[in-house]
Amino acid sequence: MSNNHHPIQGASWMLTAGLSFAIVNSLAQVASIHFGLSSTTVALVQYAIALVVILPYLKTLGIRHSLRTNKLGWHIFRVFLSVIGIQLWLWALAYPVPIWQGIALLMTSPLFATIGSGLFLKEKVGVARWVATLAGFIGAMIILEPWADGFSWATLLPVGAAFFWACYSLMVKKLSSDDSPSTMVVYLLVLITPFNILLALPEWQMPQGVTVWLVLIAAGAATALAQWAIVKAYSIADASFVQPFDHAKLPLNVLAGWLVFGWVPPGRLWLGAAIIIASVAFITKWESRKTRVKNS
Repeated sequence: MSNNHHPIQGASWMLTAGLSFAIVNSLAQVASIHFGLSSTTVALVQYAIALVVILPYLKTLGIRHSLRTNKLGWHIFRVFLSVIGIQLWLWALAYPVPIWQGIALLMTSPLFATIGSGLFLKEKVGVARWVATLAGFIGAMIILEPWADGFSWATLLPVGAAFFWACYSLMVKKLSSDDSPSTMVVYLLVLITPFNILLALPEWQMPQGVTVWLVLIAAGAATALAQWAIVKAYSIADASFVQPFDHAKLPLNVLAGWLVFGWVPPGRLWLGAAIIIASVAFITKWESRKTRVKNS
């Protein structure tokens, strides 16, 4: 355990991030469902506002120093993967995929990362982790119910977002051996808006009216707060401690979906989500134990 471990503050920041993301997701759905904005338009405005809000934080990181890297092409590709994940997620919210279903399926991202670490990073993935990964995907199938008459292909959009965000996290893992965390953050936030502009141009819609702009500004500010809270949580507490608090985003998003849209999840959500969370928790614990053994 590090000397800089403040459990209550770390947990509080992680819960703040989960609550912020629940607010962001509901506001994004309001912008698409109630105001008819395309998901690409929402993404562009939301993340542009988030960039403006978080600019003071970027300055504290030392932007010019953080931009120094020998892996510029890889950073561009990394951010591109993140943007595709964002676009698929917001497309799912705009469809709309109920938030209870979307957020639970999004939690499969670490399972994709486990597969990727074995296939692409050539890390040794033991039988226990493969079994946990398989169990996690069984949990996802319980939530998706692809065999049911009411199944829609749109419900696979959050799974696609989870896949691309897993690819993004693998790229972070690969690049972190050469570049600092501040370089990762600065390139993500600086490059995300140009990518969003390119994707938004074909179906750009200027948001009309004060109310929709207030919704988008609030979504952007909450996005910045969520990103800040995650960085803060990991900086003041051990990663193995704060990671489980990330699972609080499921009940928080379910609550937001119920309050805003009246969506009530079926019982299978909790069964499938419990299996996914247990699988991710096992893999996380396994990883932290392996790291401790390596460092001891």
